Amino acid sequence: MKLEVGRNELLSSLQSVIGVVERRQTLPVLSNLLFDVGEEDLVVTGTDLELELVSRARVRTVQPGKTTIPARKLNDICRGLPEGAEITIDASADKAILKSGRSRFTLATLRAEEFPAFGIAEGGQSLTMSQKALRRLIDRTQFAMAAQDVRYYLNGLLLHISPKRVRAVATDGHRLAMSEVMMDTGFSDDLQVILPRKTVLELQRLLESSDEIVQMRIGDGQFQADVDTIRLTSKLIDGRFPDYERVVPEGGDKRLTANRERMRQALGRAAILANEKFRGVRLQLENNKLSLQTHNPEHEEAEEELEVDYSGAPLEIGFNVVYLLDALGVMDTDDFIMDLKSADSSGLIQESSDGDCRYVVMPMRL
Repeated sequence: MKLEVGRNELLSSLQSVIGVVERRQTLPVLSNLLFDVGEEDLVVTGTDLELELVSRARVRTVQPGKTTIPARKLNDICRGLPEGAEITIDASADKAILKSGRSRFTLATLRAEEFPAFGIAEGGQSLTMSQKALRRLIDRTQFAMAAQDVRYYLNGLLLHISPKRVRAVATDGHRLAMSEVMMDTGFSDDLQVILPRKTVLELQRLLESSDEIVQMRIGDGQFQADVDTIRLTSKLIDGRFPDYERVVPEGGDKRLTANRERMRQALGRAAILANEKFRGVRLQLENNKLSLQTHNPEHEEAEEELEVDYSGAPLEIGFNVVYLLDALGVMDTDDFIMDLKSADSSGLIQESSDGDCRYVVMPMRL
């Protein structure tokens, strides 16, 4: 296998797929990237056995072939080469020689036959939408995913596809984020799948806020998305997501309307002196006034007062300040609405206009 390629083109391909390569691997070949050189292009593949990323680049092929090359070493070498440099890679036997100008590097390789690759299952369903729409769904919900919960089905993002709607839902058991886009999906029935956390974060990184199309396919236990010249293939989480619609509170008789940015800034200041373990903030509501209070074991306290639109009965309720900041941080309207019922009931946060996002936050005792 021998090829000639520009440094920028190769580096772009490497950085598109290297996120899937873990630093510690059970199989040595998983630390490598698969290089498949055809007549006119290079296909670079990385995988961790659960997620696979494939990128294509135009190259000048001298000799077609396949091999695997250490991912992070190659990426670091390319990053260190000058902008616009030309690179030659010549792989044979158990090594690959990379040359650029007066630089020369010899890297150990492993046989391409050892590299595990997987494709999409036959008979799946397809969904097409703009990158901007899918990116918006992920941006507004992914922060609520659990990280390492024993309830493995919470360590991911639910995609609920209906004939006229695509909805993304994430929850860690203490909060819930939900966003949706209305569109003709081409589906005749509802379909729910859970994308793993790592897959969601890689997909978010690949997507741009553009009208370019992303083509998705959902097959037997697998999810595949084509984003520009990159293909992402992932296993799905096999589990039953909670009935999230039952979690969304209804009948809240106390409505708070306030400026989103002023509230976010006040919460950020109050959070400085919040208990580092519990991160609690107390909200005290009375006629058109909101008081935010935090304290910590060192007997330090913070208090912020805001003018808000509120005419309900006085209410005192506690929340995790980080959960409130996360929800307010992904909104893009000037004002927000919070519906409350009692000190023991969840709060529902929405954008002031007819927004397509809803956030549920569990109360906490302070």
